[in-house]
Amino acid sequence: MPFATNGAVELYYETFGPREGDSLLLVNGLGSQCINYDVELCEMFVERGFFVIRYDNRDVGRSSKLDDFTPHLKDVAAARREGREANVPYRLSDMADDAVAVLDALEVSSAHVVGVSMGGMIVQQLAIDHPQRLSSMTSIMSTTGDLDVGQASPEVAALFYAPPGTDRASVIERSQALEKLYTSPTEYDPQRTAQRVGAAFDRCFCPRGLARQLAGIMASGSRSDALRTVRVPSLVLHGTADNLIDISGGERTADLIPGARFVAIEGMGHDLPPRYWSTAVDEITALARSTRDTSNEIKEK
Repeated sequence: MPFATNGAVELYYETFGPREGDSLLLVNGLGSQCINYDVELCEMFVERGFFVIRYDNRDVGRSSKLDDFTPHLKDVAAARREGREANVPYRLSDMADDAVAVLDALEVSSAHVVGVSMGGMIVQQLAIDHPQRLSSMTSIMSTTGDLDVGQASPEVAALFYAPPGTDRASVIERSQALEKLYTSPTEYDPQRTAQRVGAAFDRCFCPRGLARQLAGIMASGSRSDALRTVRVPSLVLHGTADNLIDISGGERTADLIPGARFVAIEGMGHDLPPRYWSTAVDEITALARSTRDTSNEIKEK
């Protein structure tokens, strides 16, 4: 199995399509594994000429688990409120470095990067910390780290922060209840949820890893000031029916990044079901082509 390394952290990755295509790195959300980017979706990008890379973030899937650290989310939240340094094993900047490590392992000098939810936060951090490695950046259903935007509805938050399930059946049941509240209203399918969550459980079940990722998000704070300095060509996609990360998070992200394009996807919740794949693929492809055209114009001059 292919792994990249960032210090002691090993990162499992997979690729699709010929190396000759423009590289496209897909970054996952909180607690999700690379298989959340469906093979069919990856192949749609390959058909558009991309060399697609998906990988497991640290603390999920087949990548390294930092099990020597027990997260205490209440302590992290208190530290943020009081302006203190939180005791966490890593932050979003470290996860952005993980993404660079994957690119390094594949000898990719520059890539189009796409992140969903927490993945959107990671690719924003990539654009801040490693702009020279990005051809473009797409942030989907994400936010800036500011507490006044992108918040979950009270009903979703209550269930989201509840204790996770302990076995396959209870994990699936909890995921179904949660996704019914925040996925695209016309697209919720309990059987599809059961199949997807079950496959992820069988591949890796690491609830403490999810908690460590969440602690890292909380400790990272706001990116607003840094996002104002980003010059990477950027696209922000967000669903109008997102009850987990309110659309205000996506709007703020696009407002802060100079020249960013914002697309509100009508009826989409905090998910990316097949119904919306074409919209996302078309928008990301158009952004990539625009950067290629701009690069060619500069070379001709």
